[in-house]
Amino acid sequence: MLERLHKILAHAGYGSRRACEELVESGRVTVNGRPVTLGDKADSATDDIRVDGRRVKAEAKVYYLLNKPKNVLSTSSDPYGRRKVTDLLPGVRERVYPVGRLDADSRGLLIMTNDGDLANKLMHPRYELEREYAVRLLGELTEEQARSLTEGIQLEDGPAKFNTLRDEGGEGANHWYRVTISEGRNREVRRMFEAVGLTVSRLMRVRYGAVELPAPTT
Repeated sequence: MLERLHKILAHAGYGSRRACEELVESGRVTVNGRPVTLGDKADSATDDIRVDGRRVKAEAKVYYLLNKPKNVLSTSSDPYGRRKVTDLLPGVRERVYPVGRLDADSRGLLIMTNDGDLANKLMHPRYELEREYAVRLLGELTEEQARSLTEGIQLEDGPAKFNTLRDEGGEGANHWYRVTISEGRNREVRRMFEAVGLTVSRLMRVRYGAVELPAPTT
């Protein structure tokens, strides 16, 4: 059966559909020895499909729930040799990659998989999957600041707002909040608080859709 190449590659564990589109666009994919372009189709059962010269073979789908620590990159490769989330799974042989990235300074829930279809559904904006974060601020929000964050503020890449914002208390200069948001733009939660004049000193994702970060056991 003919399918678009980026879908075949996603099924085979080469990343999300968008990541697989980029593989095709970069010229790294061939079918029966010929280079292909975005939108081309192939039959995964009969065609010789290769990425970087290596034949594409479907992998069993695997899923891992990772509690990402600080100063680890949410990527499967880094040209500078910095620590990556894939380094935290040394025994995993499949080509897993992160779904819903966290910046290096942030911690918490990260889904690792080679299931491209699931990754697409989790990350695509049209599904509006809610993410929940525990956020520690240097300082405390005023009522006006809190209202603007839930009603909507303007960032450089468009409007943004929290679905919910809950005061969790704190001591001294540090104050904790729980927020939910239905998109995952780059450093969006940090940038929203910065837009109202407050700095995030700690950020942890505790939920992605229906998947929650398990409570630590003693």
